[in-house]
Amino acid sequence: MMKQTLKKLSVLVVMLMLFFTSGAFAENYLNVPAKGRVTMIDLGAKKCIPCKMMAPILVKLKKVYKETADIVFIDVWENNKPAKRFKIRSIPTQIFFNKKGDEVYRHVGFLDEKSIVEQMTKMGVPKPDLGGKG
Repeated sequence: MMKQTLKKLSVLVVMLMLFFTSGAFAENYLNVPAKGRVTMIDLGAKKCIPCKMMAPILVKLKKVYKETADIVFIDVWENNKPAKRFKIRSIPTQIFFNKKGDEVYRHVGFLDEKSIVEQMTKMGVPKPDLGGKG
């Protein structure tokens, strides 16, 4: 039991490290949203508990949507300019943009995988194969 828990914890730590050091982390938020692609941005912070809970979900969805949409994380504690630009009052906040770059949906707080997939599907992005989930 202890080995399984440690293994799950180590996988989560690796996923979080990959998430926060990969392209999922938008250092250049000026290119967000991407014109011509549906984009979901998650504005939060690496040290925010709900943001940490969402990180593995965003890593997974970034991979499954890589051909059809953009999933982007922006740490607004490290750089508050995006918070001002997107008028963020609380984190995490997820904003969904259509292919024209228009905001079509906004959610504040933890957002689960199923809800993200549902919103992306409403916006015309094909539902990804999530291995029997979602």
